[in-house]
Amino acid sequence: MEIGMVGLGRMGGNMARRLMRAGHRIVAYDVDAEAVNSLGREGASGVSSLEELVGCLSEPRAVWVMVPAGGPTEEVVQALSGLLSPGDTLIDGGNNYYKESRRRGEEVGRRGIRFLDVGTSGGIWGLEQGYSLMIGGDEEAFRRLEPIFQALAPGADRGYGHVGPAGAGHFVKMVHNGVEYGLMQTYAEGFELLKAKEEFGLDLHQVAEIWSHGSVIRSWLLGLVSLALAQDPELTGVKAFVEDTGEGRWTALESVELAVPIPAITAALQARFRSRQEGPFGARLLAMLRNLFGGHAIPR
Repeated sequence: MEIGMVGLGRMGGNMARRLMRAGHRIVAYDVDAEAVNSLGREGASGVSSLEELVGCLSEPRAVWVMVPAGGPTEEVVQALSGLLSPGDTLIDGGNNYYKESRRRGEEVGRRGIRFLDVGTSGGIWGLEQGYSLMIGGDEEAFRRLEPIFQALAPGADRGYGHVGPAGAGHFVKMVHNGVEYGLMQTYAEGFELLKAKEEFGLDLHQVAEIWSHGSVIRSWLLGLVSLALAQDPELTGVKAFVEDTGEGRWTALESVELAVPIPAITAALQARFRSRQEGPFGARLLAMLRNLFGGHAIPR
């Protein structure tokens, strides 16, 4: 099977490589010509424009878009919707907001183009271990392209699935990332508490390894905790600055819209916000209030 791949960043490029390993033909395009050339040296058919990419694919075409969320995705989807033909399939595998994916599905659908939104998880490990794929959109297109999803997933019978109409794939991935926030925050807090109990002289890497086997809290994320602590037990030079890429915010907003409480996920998101502040105003105000009502000293 052949597929056009637009966006050859770390994940997009690795997904293309995994598909080529499984025998699928890749027609690749990226604004970075060297990324195209690099994948071309590995067997992909590199092109220099979206027009050329569409022209190199046989009908019914399938084009997978892996570019940054928001404006870049909108630009590429709009361009491709003017180039593809009825019966072709446009796949958005980025971390886009599910409401935008639902809108894009409706818009390209009016042109007769099928749309799939694919929430993708696996990070830098996906090339070797496979990707978790949460797929929304046209079910007929999903069935036709299922060999591609099977090749990308950890196995032909697991790790992927059609979860609903357009937008559903990115909605499930959004909540997935919210859960990820909560899990990461819990591990971080637990190990910070262990480290603070200095009288026991705990080896945190040893604890992570013990918990990784047989424990009810074992997980891949815990394995990464163990890996990080094995490399540098003190996390030397790592700044306590944690970014967020939007999915946690969208998850929190959705909980407000649906009136479904998600306190752990919301608290994990707020912790990331706090990590990016130096001497936050709110904390300084707390220190001043303690001084004014109780005469407590203010650290300077």
